[in-house]
Amino acid sequence: MTTRLIDLPTPALVVDAGAFERNLATMAAVRPGATLRPHVKAHKSTSLAAHQVTHGHSTFTCATPREVVGMAEAGVGTDLLLANETIDPVRLAAMARVESATGAMVTVAVDSVETLEAARAAGLRNVLIDVNVGLPRCGIQPERAADLATRAAESHLVVRGVMGYEGHLMALKDRDEQRAKVLASMTTLIECSRAVRRAVGDDASIVSAGGTGTFDLYDPVHPILGQVNEVQAGSYALMDTHYGALSLPFEQALFVVGTVISRTRGTNDGSPSWAVVDIGLKSLGMDHGTPTVDDAAVWFCSDEHTTFSPNPGHTLPAIGERVLVRPAHVDPTVAMHAAMHVVDDVRRGADAQVLEVWPVDLRGW
Repeated sequence: MTTRLIDLPTPALVVDAGAFERNLATMAAVRPGATLRPHVKAHKSTSLAAHQVTHGHSTFTCATPREVVGMAEAGVGTDLLLANETIDPVRLAAMARVESATGAMVTVAVDSVETLEAARAAGLRNVLIDVNVGLPRCGIQPERAADLATRAAESHLVVRGVMGYEGHLMALKDRDEQRAKVLASMTTLIECSRAVRRAVGDDASIVSAGGTGTFDLYDPVHPILGQVNEVQAGSYALMDTHYGALSLPFEQALFVVGTVISRTRGTNDGSPSWAVVDIGLKSLGMDHGTPTVDDAAVWFCSDEHTTFSPNPGHTLPAIGERVLVRPAHVDPTVAMHAAMHVVDDVRRGADAQVLEVWPVDLRGW
């Protein structure tokens, strides 16, 4: 029996198959093979990651040990990087066990002696030196990177290279400003890469950085930017309105479909009309702002509801009508749902056919 969008219980995550595949193809054309290390945190789905493999990508970035373990157990990806520091011995040991059991290479980011020693004690062998390139989050101070690499080598760990996330620059709208600031950040990272290689050898060749907002700035012929040899982009596959506000060649492929459960008609004295859909704070990532509804103005979101009014010239939707909501931040939105429903064409509205269901099987820690 064919399942259509109208048949889905709401709120539900919906992926437009065509837009999704075009996004993967667009990225693979610019960052083929191992020059892209897709970030699993954006979708938390081994089924979706398997589609990225078909586009030539077998190395992946993970945000949590759960993602690493789940990807390895599913046989998706041969080279898995945990790009966030952890000192949890149980989770680190789980990654070491799955590396041994599956043969997938597991590498962890370290930015301190403590994170380095925790990885070593758990039986992990491969590390990247995480460098602070301007985002005040994780990352060792640049002048200490080589010393940490030396300490890692002395602890019989394999230093594969360096990484640095310029996340504070991902959403800059002025492309010239963004390019200049990315160059400054990457100059720092490349200097650290050279220092690390002098300390532990040229096998520490990985220089990992970037994301969806900067994926195309690492010109291979540029003396600095060309040395970044892998980019950790994730949101490009599904997209959201935050990245959609930039001039990126990717399409919105992810939507939250909801059902209109209430509506109020305006009166002749000029009071507005509005509708309420059963999508709220518990089904949307809101840290990048409110979601959007085509041809409507979103007023606000509450726990289980989004209130919106139709733009002039557009009709107030009927109770029971399905509405597509575009989330502002894909990563936390996906993590709130158990599955994504892949449809043939969201433009068909309620009649769109569900082609596949991808479990969001890498949720949790």
